[in-house]
Amino acid sequence: MARTVLVTGGNRGIGLAIARAFAERGDRVAITHRGAAVPEYLYGVRCDVTDSAAVDAAFAEVEHELGTVEVLVANAGITDSTLLTRMTEDRFTRVLDTNLTGAWRCARRAVGPMVRGRNGRMIFISSVVGLYGSAGLTNYAASKAGLIGLARSIAREVGSRRVTANVVAPGFVTTDMTSNLPQQYGAAYRDAIPLGRFAEPTEVAGVVEWLAGPAAGYITGAVIPVDGGLGMGH
Repeated sequence: MARTVLVTGGNRGIGLAIARAFAERGDRVAITHRGAAVPEYLYGVRCDVTDSAAVDAAFAEVEHELGTVEVLVANAGITDSTLLTRMTEDRFTRVLDTNLTGAWRCARRAVGPMVRGRNGRMIFISSVVGLYGSAGLTNYAASKAGLIGLARSIAREVGSRRVTANVVAPGFVTTDMTSNLPQQYGAAYRDAIPLGRFAEPTEVAGVVEWLAGPAAGYITGAVIPVDGGLGMGH
């Protein structure tokens, strides 16, 4: 049965691969963006997740056009990397406001209809960095680690209403960002990964799609790494 799926930040990279996977299985898929082009098989809605009013408006538009959101994939995120001694408070809080508080805003807006319908899946896209840590990424790592506490708290709050909340933690993924890494850094990162390669966006999308499907109906509060073994034990 087709569902309404909303993927935040779904216009490129991992988000686009996730949105495409749901669309290919026949779901009604909306993506949020901030002015970028949207593939014709997806429903695009402009939204800044740091703005509660914009989040409310985006959900209202999707509900009107496609129906109540039954699957939320909180993927929208930014990076702004520098060493702790050089990081300003604004650079730190801006990343948290997008990556963590933005996901919370979307979850808060999605949860009411899910609880009333006694059906819903929330999937938060974290990162191996949130578990493993990384120099120069205190803001990003903190935001991604925070998603775990957010998802597990939601899982405990609304599990009795048949709403699940889970986390997917990708490692290095072949995207525009990683393709621009200097060759020596890319090689060093690959050497640290037991599987010896970066993931493809479709490999992350497959795990997200599975978590939203019937086979994962009894899974909630979980953190599933898709990192080639980089963060094992964390």
